[in-house]
Amino acid sequence: MAETNALKTDRPDADLPHVLIVDDDTRIRTLLQRFLSGNGYRVTAASTAAEARDCLRGLAFDLIVLDIMMPGESGLSLTESLRKTLDVPILLLTARGEPQDRIAGLEVGADDYLAKPFEPKELLLRIQTIMRRTRPEERKGREIKMGPCVYNLHRHELTREGRPVHLTTAESTLLDLFAHNPGRVFSRAELCENTGAGLERTVDVQMTRLRRKIEDDPRAPLYLQTVRGKGYMLVPE
Repeated sequence: MAETNALKTDRPDADLPHVLIVDDDTRIRTLLQRFLSGNGYRVTAASTAAEARDCLRGLAFDLIVLDIMMPGESGLSLTESLRKTLDVPILLLTARGEPQDRIAGLEVGADDYLAKPFEPKELLLRIQTIMRRTRPEERKGREIKMGPCVYNLHRHELTREGRPVHLTTAESTLLDLFAHNPGRVFSRAELCENTGAGLERTVDVQMTRLRRKIEDDPRAPLYLQTVRGKGYMLVPE
């Protein structure tokens, strides 16, 4: 059965961001549950993908922290499945920090990626970054129009025909950089440096995913264009 714990606070539990921890390691589950509960989050924990699915059927979450290597269904498989129906942000944990593992996580729709072992404080900071993007202040900001899509620079929010479009943290960081510099060509190396992508291959993966969400024909992009031999640039309306 899933475990639940919440910070004792004057705020109603319903007002606290709700995080689902999914990890087969009891020690890690307990540590993260106590640490996040002590830092203003309502926490539910599950030890398997099956338990996580049970939790998701009955509860709403603001973020999922998900271990990749679990018995039964893996975290990557669960992420890919959830992305078909849910926009909830997902932060993957793994004992394997190889670049191909990070790329695999991005390709199935993860928002962020943290290799074990890690400091709980680092996880907290990453969660806070995701929360700032997914629970923004309700204020209007400058907007960039790309056909049926609109990107709000203040809220870091993409909509298509008025409906929200889920962006991972990596995609949001990349699109935010382009939106603040429309018409500027960025090399892959510059994009790696400015977004923390790490590898040029990672940038290519993120660009492909963004084009699928923005362009009518991702193979012939009008807005997120490739400049042959130089890199990428945003050409808004």
